[in-house]
Amino acid sequence: MSLEIKVPSVGESITEVTLAQWLKQDGDYVEMDENIAELESDKATFELPAEKAGILRIIAQEGDTLEIGAVVCTIEDGDAPAGSGDAPAKKEEAPAAQAESKPAQAEADESPETYAAGTASPAAAKILREKGIDPSTIKGTGKDGRITKEDAEKAQATPAKAESKPAAAAVTATAPVSAGDRVERREKMSSLRKTIAKRLVAVKNDTAMLTTFNEVNMQPIMDLRAKYKDTFKEKHGIGLGFMSFFTKAVTTALKEWPAVNARIEENELVYSDFADISIAVSAPKGLVVPVIRNAESMALYQIEKAIAELATKARDNKLTIDEMTGGTFTITNGGVFGSMMSTPIINAPQSAILGMHNIIQRPIAENGQVVIRPMMYIALSYDHRIIDGRESVSFLVRVKQLLEDPARLLLEV
Repeated sequence: MSLEIKVPSVGESITEVTLAQWLKQDGDYVEMDENIAELESDKATFELPAEKAGILRIIAQEGDTLEIGAVVCTIEDGDAPAGSGDAPAKKEEAPAAQAESKPAQAEADESPETYAAGTASPAAAKILREKGIDPSTIKGTGKDGRITKEDAEKAQATPAKAESKPAAAAVTATAPVSAGDRVERREKMSSLRKTIAKRLVAVKNDTAMLTTFNEVNMQPIMDLRAKYKDTFKEKHGIGLGFMSFFTKAVTTALKEWPAVNARIEENELVYSDFADISIAVSAPKGLVVPVIRNAESMALYQIEKAIAELATKARDNKLTIDEMTGGTFTITNGGVFGSMMSTPIINAPQSAILGMHNIIQRPIAENGQVVIRPMMYIALSYDHRIIDGRESVSFLVRVKQLLEDPARLLLEV
């Protein structure tokens, strides 16, 4: 008896997902609760587990868009294969059938007769395109001769054989290859990337976004970190980074300028007396923004631990929908990529976002003298419908003041 594995419900607002990648191949034996595929929604990537042990029979293909409840695959009754486990367990065959199976398979390999033979899966086709490998030169090991991702990866690492040279020469004759060739490749947008694109365009069109800039002398924080980083790590088991100082400075400033922590809902302004800080994190599938809840009541070490945990989940594609929903203010750090200055885009429906940038040793005037200090430009993009110029500038000045005198963060003055 076979069991249908369907797309699970992953959130009230999510109606469809994309099958990003199969983690197992058709015909593989899978254990109960073993992850067999990765599904990607417009908000997150999650894994699909097997609901029983048995033989996997794939129905949906990589790149397919599936509605919630759609059948992804089936799992048939079957035992784990003896030995290495490279081949799935097969039903008992008559001795004659077993004797003939090998030559029959060899004949099928030499002359594939199904439409799938030589056809690459979306993931395999992408790898072959990037490496300039003709799929017709690859012998697929998947069902009916289909080229799998593993086939493409092996072909990528295998040097061209001598017998392939005439074919290459024929291609050269019709399309000469030179160093100046112009190559393009097309790749289907993921659900996550399409959603990011729509949201960013909507923010630009639906908000009156402006950006104000300032600069911060990072020397006081750097001195404080150098003095206490070892003790801090020994006591709390986590390193002391810059992000916790910025988060603490932001939550303090938000109490004084509540409009920066507000949002518009229809014809009302909603003010929050708490600070749920969204931290922009670069993940393998794109930018994600997990949320630190009630950051205004957290100590520096608690903020650092929360950031580390969320960043790890983001890199492993383990973030849940709840962990990326409901922030009131966002911090993004382009400095880790070398950005000197930028105008970050508001994370709707929030009204403001703070952009951090790289730290550069620059000459500045200090007490009438030119000195070299580690300086960082900071930017506040805000919705002018909610936040006036006085509030935005004053908020950013307050953040600068707190960062340049970090004792204020501890004394709350």
